[in-house]
Amino acid sequence: MYDLIIIGAGVSGASIARRLSRYKLKILVLEKEIDVSMGASKANSAIVHGGYAESHDELRGRICYPGRVQFKELNKELNFGFLENGSLVLAFNQEGEKILEKLYKMGIRNGLDDLEIIGKEKLRELEPNVSDEAISALYCKGAGVCSPYEYVIALMENAIENKTELKLQSEVVDIKKENNTFKLKTKDGKSYKGHFVINASGLNGAKVSSMITKTDFDIHPRSGEYLIMQKGTGDRIKQVLFQTPSPKSKGILVTRTYHNNLLLGPDAIDEEEIDLGTHIERLVEIYKLSQKSVKKDVIDLKEFIRSFTGLRPASSTGDFIIENTETDGFINVVGIQSPGITSSPEIAKIVEEILKDLGLELEDDPDYNPYRKPIIEYKELEDFNKVKEKIDLPLGEDERLVCRCEQVKESTIRDAMNRGIPTLSFDAIKRRTRCGMGFCQGSFCRNRVIEVMEDESGEKINSNKFDTEHSGITRVNKKDINEFIKKSEKKED
Repeated sequence: MYDLIIIGAGVSGASIARRLSRYKLKILVLEKEIDVSMGASKANSAIVHGGYAESHDELRGRICYPGRVQFKELNKELNFGFLENGSLVLAFNQEGEKILEKLYKMGIRNGLDDLEIIGKEKLRELEPNVSDEAISALYCKGAGVCSPYEYVIALMENAIENKTELKLQSEVVDIKKENNTFKLKTKDGKSYKGHFVINASGLNGAKVSSMITKTDFDIHPRSGEYLIMQKGTGDRIKQVLFQTPSPKSKGILVTRTYHNNLLLGPDAIDEEEIDLGTHIERLVEIYKLSQKSVKKDVIDLKEFIRSFTGLRPASSTGDFIIENTETDGFINVVGIQSPGITSSPEIAKIVEEILKDLGLELEDDPDYNPYRKPIIEYKELEDFNKVKEKIDLPLGEDERLVCRCEQVKESTIRDAMNRGIPTLSFDAIKRRTRCGMGFCQGSFCRNRVIEVMEDESGEKINSNKFDTEHSGITRVNKKDINEFIKKSEKKED
């Protein structure tokens, strides 16, 4: 019997698990995928948002800033990668400046103390490569970027270190409540009992909720596509650059990632069905729109290495849903789209308070350890000529470089495999170590990584079954996008 069962190991579920692992509780996390952070938490803009873009009348508007200010301390404890580099919302005309004023007022009402509207001179001091067309901007000093999947992995690893149980490939298919006890059945035929249940199942939020309680909302996928450039291109931009937002999106952004890649996107399309592929017309439009924010030579498609799609679990309410339901003790934490990552520390606190109000006894665990060592830390790549001899070291040598693009050592892969979360695919190691995230996108290191994984685990790794490259998802590549743009330019001429 568990005190608490959490459905979903995305950013909400992992944050809740980690927050509550400080108490003497028996906690279980059930995740339907082969790894944590496999949904919206994996593929997104990776922005730790300021807290000015949503109204104070919305829950997500009220909790974004309180969540944001916890990221420095969280990063000190968990070492997932956070850079407080600030954000700028750019205005290009008087209409845009009116929107900046509106955002500023929302930010002040939400409690921000690091927000100001700046003119041309200060804008160019802060961001030398900003577009010449930008006339002013809303500047938020404390916004930043993080590595979102590393954040979720770190949360879950630390929760496991503090006695939380995680079961992957455990999709919940039935929930019943009898005599104040919930009984959950998973797709593999196993059953689990708990006193309280947290539904943090992302896109499946309404489906899971309807298994046990009255559900008067829908969750639908809102897709956003992105282009990412090779490592080192992020240096050209200092802050996160937004354009003025739309009702669906915070607008096309140009930003550096935590690991110093230039990132462009997303658009925002409401989908009827889940589609994780990328589409050339959408990517070209994102590329063209992003050029509005920066000087001409900042974005070079020759440096493009990958496209991807993120799916936001948008609720029919338009806001986060965090509440105890009519089925007492079953708590919905759903509709967590942007700014979900930024809000996640506060989401966990809200759930904690709900559980307290429901009578769950929260006794501090004296053995609780809030710290988690990093698997990787941010680094600039070394001169390849100085490290190339390490590529041909034999299997079993800790200093052997398995991935040459990102210069990942064999010892790093082995460390990532022994952190409490099963790593059953190349992609799982990719998210933890950056193997395969460089210029060649894994063409050199994929088999070398799998070789180390099989040696460490003593088991066969079925990369064809679990990895994106073999999933049937169609993604636009560098050749496709450059040829499309060339054809478009010829037609315009």
